[in-house]
Amino acid sequence: MKYSSPLVVRTYECDSYGHVNNAVYLNYLEYGRMEYLHQIGFDYKGLVADGYYLYITHIDISYKSSAFLDDRLLIDVEPVKLNIISGTFRQTVRKEDGTICAQADVTWASVKAGRPARIPEKYVVDGLYPDGDVRKAERIK
Repeated sequence: MKYSSPLVVRTYECDSYGHVNNAVYLNYLEYGRMEYLHQIGFDYKGLVADGYYLYITHIDISYKSSAFLDDRLLIDVEPVKLNIISGTFRQTVRKEDGTICAQADVTWASVKAGRPARIPEKYVVDGLYPDGDVRKAERIK
């Protein structure tokens, strides 16, 4: 499943060069991921209430093109890997005209009490599985 969240560049996100500061893209990626989790019905608040957290463990990001004030962006999110404790989302920040501003692979891990931990089954919703993942098809049966 792939999901796109719209966003408009705000003044405070631009640096002295007039374009979106590179660090701000990390915020855009976070926003897109959380919107994706809402879209797939992932109970993030419940997960946290049960003492679990999803930590970002690695981000591999490539900047392609600048975004500027008032640009309308789309933050695409798509799961590409799911393991027992971790997974990876592929994300793209692009302008409405399709121009890619940044691409990233974002790896996350489930943690409880400061240690890696398997996500409880009740939180493993279908949208966490990459498209075509056999395990997803088996869960639906």
